[in-house]
Amino acid sequence: QVQLVESGGGLAQPGGSLRLSCVASGFTFGNYSKTWARQVPGKGLEWVSGISSDVRVTYYTGAAKGRFTISRDNAKNTVYLERNSLTPEDTGLYYCERHLTHSIASGMDSWGKGTLVTISS
Repeated sequence: QVQLVESGGGLAQPGGSLRLSCVASGFTFGNYSKTWARQVPGKGLEWVSGISSDVRVTYYTGAAKGRFTISRDNAKNTVYLERNSLTPEDTGLYYCERHLTHSIASGMDSWGKGTLVTISS
């Protein structure tokens, strides 16, 4: 059974940092690309950052560029999202998603329950 469990969310102040983690189980972690997505109340799900199975390809969207860093440790079945210079616009429920294949261009078929991040002073 595929499981993705996110953690690391919470309350942080503007300008601060948070590292999100996603631990996976039930499949061969290193064979799949991963993406972090965010759900903001009143808005649709948006992709934030992704990383290919071999770590060669990463992408960042919108405001994540230059402030967030995605990484993965295949030995620990974990993907991370380091987030710096946080702003209230970074608030949301962050999900870890598994792609269908090793390719970051493939769609996603599994995701966790999310970890809530609130940026507020």
